Amino acid sequence: MILLELLLMLLVAYGVGFLYYGLYRNITARFQRRFGPPLWQSFFDSIKFFLKEESTSHGWMFYLGPIIMMSGAITTLFFIPFFKETTNFSGLSSYGNLFVVLYLLVLGPLGNALGVGTGGNPFGAMGVTRGLSRLFALELPFYIAVIAIMSLSGSADISEIAAHQSTMYALAYPLLFIGALFSFIGMMGQSPFDVVGAPVEVYSGPASEFSGKFLALLMSQSAIYTFAKLVLMVNLFLGGAQGFLELLLKTFVLFLFVISFGSLYGRFKTPQSIDFLLKVPTTIAVIGLILATWS
Repeated sequence: MILLELLLMLLVAYGVGFLYYGLYRNITARFQRRFGPPLWQSFFDSIKFFLKEESTSHGWMFYLGPIIMMSGAITTLFFIPFFKETTNFSGLSSYGNLFVVLYLLVLGPLGNALGVGTGGNPFGAMGVTRGLSRLFALELPFYIAVIAIMSLSGSADISEIAAHQSTMYALAYPLLFIGALFSFIGMMGQSPFDVVGAPVEVYSGPASEFSGKFLALLMSQSAIYTFAKLVLMVNLFLGGAQGFLELLLKTFVLFLFVISFGSLYGRFKTPQSIDFLLKVPTTIAVIGLILATWS
């Protein structure tokens, strides 16, 4: 039974993740006054790449990186319950709490650094350096907000945190939500914090050396990770969801805000990104933590 539930969670995340990626490409295109590709083009591309052979190889670690990233995305998804106050689509959340999820979220950047860093493209090393330099500054405001959320809920269980919100934490504690939201925009790879990929400056970003099945793995893990992180934010700050309709509505609104924000603002350089994250959202999150715990 649990295996069937995990499979269904994976299929939902895979489908919705690629749907959102198609919407991202189309909405971004409209912001730029052009037309985007068909909605499911990225999904079709991933299937096509799974059927193709790799054109380059830089050793076993080059291939292990995408596998680590995919494993991290799937495992993270399984520890995040889709709904509150129910055991349906709860996956492995009863075996691990928010601390486990925060730990697993690091596997994506780690796999990216291990795989891309062994490639022959100098832009890959550039992206890895940017990503690792930015990682601590990106996660700090989010972790501060999460610590406050766990303190307010008296639990590290994601389902209990979602069920505890008679009023959404995003409304009851807006400073915590704003601080976490800046980090979340960076976690989603959106401007002004998308300097790691920087697809315009460095062609296709750090992943430009990957092809075939491993490029398909990168596309698939990105879609799954996107949905998993959206569901996590819904559980932590938007009161969770009772069913699929509410879950899709809340994740879509959050997703639409993130990509709209990214389309309107230019990209920070790496030092600018780190400086901003350590000063603005971190300060906002710390003030929110103080006000939330002292009130």
